[in-house]
Amino acid sequence: MRTPLKISAAVAAATLALTTLTACGGGSAAAGSDDKSGKIKIMVGGLDKVIYLPARLTQQLGYFKDEGLDVTLLTEPAGVQATTSLVSGDVQGVVGFYDHTLDLQVKGKQVESVVQLAHAPGEVEVVSNKAAGKLTSPKDFKGKKLGVTGLGSSTDFLTKYLAVKNGVQTNEFTPVAVGAGQTFLSALQQGAIQGGMTTDPTVAQIVDKNLGKVLLDMRTPEGSQKALGGPYPSSSLYMNTDWVNSHKETVHKLANAFVKTLTWMSTHTAEQIAAKMPADYAQGGKKLYAQAIKDTLPMFTKDGVMPADGPATVERVLKSFNPNLKNATVDLKKTYTTEFVKK
Repeated sequence: MRTPLKISAAVAAATLALTTLTACGGGSAAAGSDDKSGKIKIMVGGLDKVIYLPARLTQQLGYFKDEGLDVTLLTEPAGVQATTSLVSGDVQGVVGFYDHTLDLQVKGKQVESVVQLAHAPGEVEVVSNKAAGKLTSPKDFKGKKLGVTGLGSSTDFLTKYLAVKNGVQTNEFTPVAVGAGQTFLSALQQGAIQGGMTTDPTVAQIVDKNLGKVLLDMRTPEGSQKALGGPYPSSSLYMNTDWVNSHKETVHKLANAFVKTLTWMSTHTAEQIAAKMPADYAQGGKKLYAQAIKDTLPMFTKDGVMPADGPATVERVLKSFNPNLKNATVDLKKTYTTEFVKK
């Protein structure tokens, strides 16, 4: 009983630390944005996660400023919390997983992806060394405790899909919210979870510290195809549709900045990208951080455009386990727009 309590405390501490960071970053309740001032607040579902790297990199490269924008990047440990900040009006945009736009639509909230940063999840299912003998595929999820960043997060969504696809019902295993980074590593090391879904640089640290191994890799389009049956648009900049329609000039500038970053990423090495990022993002060391970026780079688009059959894959995945979406009609055309990136 003591181990789960330790993990809960660690997650709580991590959440508190990130909340403090958000407060320092100016995450007040006032979300009003002025096109003339160019002030924008964007919440990221984990600023130091490689899957969301374009957010900080765009700032580091100066592309927001080049567009006349004053962007404040805030952070939450999981995409589900970032989405809450958008819906409540605390921020104008979220860098998080596209799948939340479908989930929100059936709940009566109209949100759309305006820049599609990735066409694969970038997620990895890992297993601890101790559990590796009994957990060899998603077919073995039954009875296991599996780590996710947060309940209702995209890692939670994808874990449930993999379970159902492989004959395990969602009530036959236990998802455990362990965040990412050190809290995930601790949960795996202490046995509070047998495996779980996470991203780089956490994956690189797990392998480097020999705490576990990769069970299923979705960092590439090929890996996404194998696990999910198609491209899975994930990391994106999504915003409230009403706000987008009333601030088109600002959204266009944001799209310009992000697409410039994606283009820059496609012409530079992982080492060059790592060198542009804050030093404290490389917690496992510069070499390991560069490797984490290299392993994850295939997930990113080069132009910010939604892959043609991506939304249908996401809808199919979500409907396989999510009771809210199962019998609901989703208007996929309203969950994203290519208007700004194609300009």
